[in-house]
Amino acid sequence: MNGGREGAADCLVVDDSRVVRKAARRILEHLNFAVREAADGAEALAACREAMPRVVLLDWNMPVMDGISFLRAARAEFGPDRPVVVLCTTEAALERIVEALDAGAQEYIMKPFDAALLQDKFVQVGLLPDQAA
Repeated sequence: MNGGREGAADCLVVDDSRVVRKAARRILEHLNFAVREAADGAEALAACREAMPRVVLLDWNMPVMDGISFLRAARAEFGPDRPVVVLCTTEAALERIVEALDAGAQEYIMKPFDAALLQDKFVQVGLLPDQAA
């Protein structure tokens, strides 16, 4: 599942919490994704330039460059469909969700998340087959 680019990671997990990155990595590797990590949006942007992931699991509130700033920069640089972005955050206000979707996120996950929720969202954005059928 490397998206046809040699060396490209399937998923880039971007969160300033090492614990969250580790938990997401464990779930995603179980779902057969190759995973890279970044601690903030600036690291994530550099990682995307190096090897474009199929999907970015993106936190909102981070130092250096927050998730929405990363998302806007990525959309401007790489286009509206690359990479698929699933925002994963504690931001629960409807206006924040709308802001994220308007900025180009394809899906939105509230923390804390579990394997079932992450798998469901990845099915919804077309990254995993629907096993419920």
